[in-house]
Parts: sequence; C-alpha cells; structure tokens
Amino acid sequence: MAELAQAEVFAPRTIQVWRTLLNWLAFFLQIFVQIIRGTPSLAQVLSYIGLGHHSLLSSSSPSFKPLPVVELPELQEREPPAAAALQICSGRVTVADEDDRHMEKLTVVLDLDETLVCAYETSSLPAIVRNQATEAGLKWFELECISSDKECEGKPKVNYVTVFERPGLQEFLKQLSDFANLVLFTAGLEGYARPLVDRIDVENRFSLRLYRPSTISTQYREHVKDLSCLSKDLCRTVIVDNNPFSFLLQPLNGIPCIPFSAGQPHDEQLLEVLLPLLKYLSQQKDVRPVLYERFHMPEWFQKHGIPSPSWTK
Repeated sequence: MAELAQAEVFAPRTIQVWRTLLNWLAFFLQIFVQIIRGTPSLAQVLSYIGLGHHSLLSSSSPSFKPLPVVELPELQEREPPAAAALQICSGRVTVADEDDRHMEKLTVVLDLDETLVCAYETSSLPAIVRNQATEAGLKWFELECISSDKECEGKPKVNYVTVFERPGLQEFLKQLSDFANLVLFTAGLEGYARPLVDRIDVENRFSLRLYRPSTISTQYREHVKDLSCLSKDLCRTVIVDNNPFSFLLQPLNGIPCIPFSAGQPHDEQLLEVLLPLLKYLSQQKDVRPVLYERFHMPEWFQKHGIPSPSWTK
C-alpha cells in the first residue's frame, strides 16, 4: 500500500475545496482497502494524512528523524591516513595502524526506494498528486513488475506502479560514476526492482545489483545490508540509504539521507548535498573517520538500543 504525501494546492478557493474533498475521499478509500487487507497500523493511518510516507514495495522499516546536515570541512587537502583498524576513543575515531596503500576507487552503495526514486501503486495514486508532481518538473514513468503473489490460476501477479525519479538523479549517477564504482543495494524484491533499475540505469553505471536475498536478518532489524559481502577492507566504501538501520553492521560507512516522496518536487539532496560529500570522500584514504565526525552513527545506534557488534573492524 502506497503512503502518499499531501501537497499544497495553490488554486482558487472553489477548486481548492473540491480538491480537498477529493483528497479526503482518496484517504478514506485507502483506509477501506487497508481494512480489507488487514487492519492498518497507527503509523499507516498517520502517513495517509501526511504525517509520514513510505514508498510502495520497499522494505518495511521504522521511520527515523533525519540527522542534521553539517558543512564539509574546509581542509580539502588534509586526508585521514589509511587504517588497518579503527578505534573509537573519547568520542573520536583514531587510527590503530597506518600504511601507504594505493587508494582504490571509491565504492558507493546506493539504496533504491525513497533514496533514488519513490514508487506508488498506480491504481491508488490520485491524479492530483501525479499532476502536481509533473507540473513541478518531476520525471516519472509507469512500470509493470512481477509480484511474489500468485493469481488464482497460479500465474505470477503483475503489479502496475508509478515511479518518480528524485530530482537530479541522472546527472547524479553520471557525475558519480566518473570517480566511484556504483553498487545498487535494495531490500526490494528483484521482480520489482530489476525492471525499475533497468529504466533509470540505461547506461549500466551500476557494476553490481543486490536485492533482498542479499540482505541479512539480525536480532535488531531485518533486511540489513552487510557491506562485508563486497569487500573485507571497507576504508573506501560508503552506503547511502534513507534508512540508517540498513547499515547498522557498518555504521562508520553509512550516509543517512532524507527520504524522498512525490510531495518533494524541489528536493536537492542528490546534487547539492550528497554529490559534494561523495566527491570529498573520494579524496580520503579512509572514509570512516570523516563519516564518524560528520554523523556520529555509533552513538545514534546506541541511543536506539543497538550496541556495537564490532565497529573497530
């Protein structure tokens, strides 16, 4: 079930009243359908009225308060030394061992839903939301994808979804591929994610695509993305995800980003926030000290009751 963000409508009073009524009708229809499929949770009800949002077919995960954005340091020439192991001491990441290893190309692992795109079930997407997004300049396309559910005759069920690209997506992927290896890592099912990625990555910039079967379950969260499947040495690997719990096994490599929805047509996260940070990280021998100083993810996880399994590796 899609959870649709409510956008403001700048129109004459009469038109605005009618659109408001249509939105409320769509809201009650969503609740009715949800009741048929199963009683909606409080979080789902709140999301329907604009207090939260999640994309269709993305993994279910608790919402989080986006971490504060801070300015990049001006010391562009200073590079943290390469490290064989990291230690967190007195609130800082320190290097336990140094060497002069050649810097490999930065590996950037990108989440899909609510990070690069947002997708909604086409049949439940009000035309007013799509029209407003289109008028605001959001790129979108419709997609057929295979569901894990079966039809009555046993045939695979086909879902029809409407996908909105995050503003600047194509330029972001183009510039990023110039200095980094790109990996797509989604908790979505391959039947849904593969045709979607085919549409947004016609240039085949992703060197690797990983889907839900590549995630693991932990005692704290399901669908965790373990970066150790990519490399034993993660000093030049980062993961960008709107859900920080996805990278709880490697919090020093994570970059949490603000979730994207169709109600954010003027979002600037990709080109104005993430791209400059990733360019800066591409100049570092070890990205982990920089990311720790910027986000302090280990402490963030501790506040959520998740102790460190081994953050020094």
